[in-house]
Amino acid sequence: MTLQSILLQAQQGSGWSGMLMIVAMIVIFYFFMIRPQSKKQKEIKKAREAMQKGDKVVTAGGIFGTIKSINDTEGTINMEVAQNVTIKVSKDQVFPVIEAASGKSEK
Repeated sequence: MTLQSILLQAQQGSGWSGMLMIVAMIVIFYFFMIRPQSKKQKEIKKAREAMQKGDKVVTAGGIFGTIKSINDTEGTINMEVAQNVTIKVSKDQVFPVIEAASGKSEK
């Protein structure tokens, strides 16, 4: 074996290990970032579809209110933010409010 053939074999071996590392990084990226995010998006979509009149919600901007009506054709929600104060927001920008556990006592 010549020095040139030994160097060529070493370079080919490192090429495969480099390719394997790239594939491993893509798999890790998928399972730790992409997959959980898509699951979360599906849960949010399901929660938005289940919203109905009277549900407490919060907008992406942080405005809390109660749903007064839902217009599925326009994709909007009319929500009451104060007594006799109603605003119209995009359904995509509204999230259900998770209520505090009922067993906790308030101070």
